[in-house]
Amino acid sequence: MRGAGHGGTGPADPGHGGPAARPAGRGAPARRRHLQHRRGTAAHRRPPLCAEDRAGRAGPALRVPAAALGGGVLPRRRRGRRPRAVHTDGGPAARHTLQTHCPGTPWDDSLTAAEQAALRRELGGHVARLHRVTGPGFGYPSGALGPLAPNWRTAFTTMTDAVLADARDYAADLPCPVDEVARTLRSGHDALDDVTVPRAVHFDLWPGNILVHRTPAGPRVGGLIDGERMFWGDPVADLVSLALLDDIEKDQDFLAGYRDAGGRISFDRSERLRLALYRACLYLIMLVETVPRAVDAERRRRTRETVAPELVAALDEIKRLRLSS
Repeated sequence: MRGAGHGGTGPADPGHGGPAARPAGRGAPARRRHLQHRRGTAAHRRPPLCAEDRAGRAGPALRVPAAALGGGVLPRRRRGRRPRAVHTDGGPAARHTLQTHCPGTPWDDSLTAAEQAALRRELGGHVARLHRVTGPGFGYPSGALGPLAPNWRTAFTTMTDAVLADARDYAADLPCPVDEVARTLRSGHDALDDVTVPRAVHFDLWPGNILVHRTPAGPRVGGLIDGERMFWGDPVADLVSLALLDDIEKDQDFLAGYRDAGGRISFDRSERLRLALYRACLYLIMLVETVPRAVDAERRRRTRETVAPELVAALDEIKRLRLSS
């Protein structure tokens, strides 16, 4: 797919992931090979962006500058070594990174309500610090859809046009015609001009991509994985997967941690319109990708029943906000 190469599986098994195109063979689950290394166990291929890693280099698409991360984006370990990059392939075709291991397992339902609240607040802080990292332009640093753009409107339009082209090519089963989706998305593009600084956006922070490390003092966020779908753009876009198929404004613990760490979110008209655009984009991807991934009929049915109403709601929100201007 040009715009929707995905691998993760989100809540309600909708086949969720992010929009960056993925090279052949990248659709399988991440593989980790444990190596004996004088600094500890190392992860091989599709490495995580560790919540405790201050080294700053990650996988083929997540190229957060080391100097920026060294400025305090991610916290130090309290004792012992901290995860760090050991080696990264050079050049734009880099496919592998050797990195010390991030602790934890994917976030699941075994956590108590109190633990979840504390973790969501901690997660908010990590995401806010990630959003401090700025890039040289807008779009995918992997070059999957071309070079970085000088403005966010151009970059986001390129992303959504690729997904819409996929929807047409694969004759995806959408709740409304592709051309109608395209018109509605374009009607909200003026709000994209309010984004003037390209910032690091993970765009795939559903619970399965958040590692939880259980320590004697309680669970902590151990790492944010699958960063290969990262792009330089609007931090508001991360709020979609952080509240997948739900409303981020309900997550007061996350928002408190985000704001306490310096994250800025006001949910004014521009931010709400942009959030609706990003919701529509991600839910469109989730529906389209079921075709090239050849999921079975039952999973396709569940995905459509779960995701299609959310796409319609996002498109309706765009229309409503446009009329209120």
